[in-house]
Amino acid sequence: MKKVAIVGAGQSRYGDFPDKGIKELFFEAYKDMNASVDKGLDPKVIESAYIGNLGSGGFQLGNMSALVTEYCGLTHINTMRIENACASGGYALVAAVMDVMSGTHKAVLAGGVEKMTDVSGIKQKYWLGVSGDTEYERLAGTTFSGLYALIAQRHMYEFGTKREHLSMVAVKNHKNGAQNPKAQFQREITLEQAIKGPIVASPLNLFDCCSTTDGASAVLVCDAEMAKQFTDTPVYVTGFGTASDFLAIHDRANTTTLEGTRRAGAMAYKMSGLTPKDIQLAEVHDCFTIAELLAYEDLGFCEKGNAGPFIEEGHTQIGGDKPVNASGGLKSKGHPIGSTGTGMAYEMFNQLRGTVQKPTRQVKGAEIGLIHNVGGSGGTVAVTVMRR
Repeated sequence: MKKVAIVGAGQSRYGDFPDKGIKELFFEAYKDMNASVDKGLDPKVIESAYIGNLGSGGFQLGNMSALVTEYCGLTHINTMRIENACASGGYALVAAVMDVMSGTHKAVLAGGVEKMTDVSGIKQKYWLGVSGDTEYERLAGTTFSGLYALIAQRHMYEFGTKREHLSMVAVKNHKNGAQNPKAQFQREITLEQAIKGPIVASPLNLFDCCSTTDGASAVLVCDAEMAKQFTDTPVYVTGFGTASDFLAIHDRANTTTLEGTRRAGAMAYKMSGLTPKDIQLAEVHDCFTIAELLAYEDLGFCEKGNAGPFIEEGHTQIGGDKPVNASGGLKSKGHPIGSTGTGMAYEMFNQLRGTVQKPTRQVKGAEIGLIHNVGGSGGTVAVTVMRR
């Protein structure tokens, strides 16, 4: 199999943009990606594209990948929409990597885009809710905040996780996001603010939940043998894993473990020949603060049940021994569903090359990183390991 490199990555600003559609957002990310390719990019070398997208609020359910790539002038390529709920972008990246690994194409675009703020709150709840088990969860009255609240309650019951531990995730990620010029929320919050936020689904409050977001991201994946044509500092994909699980949490044997994360992570570690101890920084799927705590455990960063003390001791801060979500994560950077996975790749590409826009967010000396993208409440998961 071919070795794979990432030679360019771009992202739009994340946020609420009523004056932009999915074409304009994706073009912004595509232009940013082009600018990151040190030695220049001839669009004709791109042979295929995989674009993550849940459905843009129901606006463009058919042929959306062709729509956004043609707007970028890429009318000569094969293009495909990838939909796996919130993990769509992560799976688009894996599809692009497998394409290049197989030798089918040499240079492939992986990206994602979502337009979430143009629809009513009721419609948002509907088309987000159908990423779970529609018949037995959404139609029974649950929401994703409700499902993750149940997971948080159980984790607190089993392991003594505290309300403060959840809020520490929000405080950390808002601190990082405040230094990210492309983040949706560029402001810090105090622990007191995070603890006292309005309740959404107990124990989760407003500051435990990520937002609905508009945004796009794009990553250029190529055969490692041709990487130096584009840049002298490529980032290599050394391993990846994908896994599925029961969509409904009531069908799972354990509600405090995302089995998909555990198995996808194990696959990625095995392929890369690395262990969790080798990972120097990570971008994980913190759609809710409890989700980040679960990721610490399921990816092997700490022992099961020890996620609370792990964040309390400062391990996951920038400057800690395992920085997590230096971008601000979904909580502060934003969560434009189809773009989230490749947006994580954008962050990791810049972290490993030392090209983060604000030095205060740069993890110094980082050589090995991991990105973790979850669909729904854990029904699908993609994990990718990258190396400078």
